[in-house]
Amino acid sequence: MSVLNLFEIIGTVAFAAAGALIGIEKKLDVFGVFMLALTTAVGGGIVRDMLIGVTPPTAFVFPLFTIISLITAIVVCVGYQWISKFNNIILICDAVGLGAFTAAGANLSITYEYHRLFITVTMAVLSGVGGGVIRDVFVRDIPFIFQKEVYAVASIAGAICFFYAKPSMQGNGAMYLCFLVTVCIRMICMRYDIHLPVIGTKSSEN
Repeated sequence: MSVLNLFEIIGTVAFAAAGALIGIEKKLDVFGVFMLALTTAVGGGIVRDMLIGVTPPTAFVFPLFTIISLITAIVVCVGYQWISKFNNIILICDAVGLGAFTAAGANLSITYEYHRLFITVTMAVLSGVGGGVIRDVFVRDIPFIFQKEVYAVASIAGAICFFYAKPSMQGNGAMYLCFLVTVCIRMICMRYDIHLPVIGTKSSEN
């Protein structure tokens, strides 16, 4: 198994778990929970593949990630009572998935020989946030990347680190760096309640 496949599997499990948990909290039926898990896990990759001309998308050609998503959803449904005891479990899964798919998407830009910063960042961000955006639209929530959350910005930072580190780092070091930067930024911002400024809001007066 390649490191790229490992990152994709980690991202798939993490995003599928986050999607399933949101589906359960939104009181969807079993089919809805499964579809939300699947959409979150493979939606971003499908959008990315269509934009770069990979048809049919990888998720349709190789159903491994669909199977992993569904198995993860089953595990979440069965163990929900235990999983729900952990605080911020959805956000943690989402952060891990964001980092894993950002790294995988950035690496694919090199695989397809798109050696340009903008393309690398675009492919990384689409891979990282695309599924979550589709998921949130399905459940009528405002996607994280359109709110004050430091979410897409974390993905962008990780992709930029990947692009500039790749020429000097041998092997898969740039992917590890991208993953760590993305996850750490997201987790630190959650931990210390760091947000992007919202236009039109006024600070509270004492």
